[in-house]
Amino acid sequence: MAHDFEVEFIERDERSARFLVRGLTPAVANGIRRAMIADVPTFSVDTVRFVENSSVMFDEMIGLRLGLVPLTTPLDDFEEGDAVTLSLDVEGPATAYSGDIQSADPMVQPADDNVPIIELKEGQRLELEADAVLGRGKEHAKHQGGVAVGYRHLQRVEVVGDAGEFEEQDSNILRGVIEEQAADHAADDTATDGDLVATDEFENDLTKRYPGKDVEVTDVPDAFVFNVETDGSFTVEELVRRAAESLGARAAELEEKVAI
Repeated sequence: MAHDFEVEFIERDERSARFLVRGLTPAVANGIRRAMIADVPTFSVDTVRFVENSSVMFDEMIGLRLGLVPLTTPLDDFEEGDAVTLSLDVEGPATAYSGDIQSADPMVQPADDNVPIIELKEGQRLELEADAVLGRGKEHAKHQGGVAVGYRHLQRVEVVGDAGEFEEQDSNILRGVIEEQAADHAADDTATDGDLVATDEFENDLTKRYPGKDVEVTDVPDAFVFNVETDGSFTVEELVRRAAESLGARAAELEEKVAI
């Protein structure tokens, strides 16, 4: 059975986004979150061959640091298990950065150039060759392109009356995004009924958004606000789309096996 989802972006740039999805059950919302963490593959250094390492750091420690360097991952051009060769050759005195890594494939490069690997003193040298492999986060955390993925219910705020005339209002802290009802009661006169408002716009304190008002907060059924950040392997849109495709493929596979 097909389901209609409504998606609305609240904030977004290339690596991070906050968006609202309506029409989700809690199980599907959690499935999408897990897919973004575990199912969308990224390139990451898997094996390292050292030519020279006269630094103060053991080979294994440098290998670990290399494995944590995010690499751009054009998923349409590679299949899971594919490998790309990288190389690094830096002589001290200098700091070896991720930007010093050379790739045999121009499509697979360090997502950031300023990740420090090691500081080399005079006479020290680090020369190596490495294989970056396309793998999934469920196999190893270094393949998790979604570095911060979470969601929570969209919460509706409605003014239900005035606060007591002599009643001192305690802070009413709420974090995330709210959907305003009876927004004409808000401190912001430009707000309209049903507006989505990030709580950091009013320091997460409802008493500053609704001074002197008594408000009621409820969860909006089947509506979830996702906060997603990637490590630069790909854009947020690519991560979300691939996660949804992965979830759909697994559901189709289960349906096919049950029908047999």
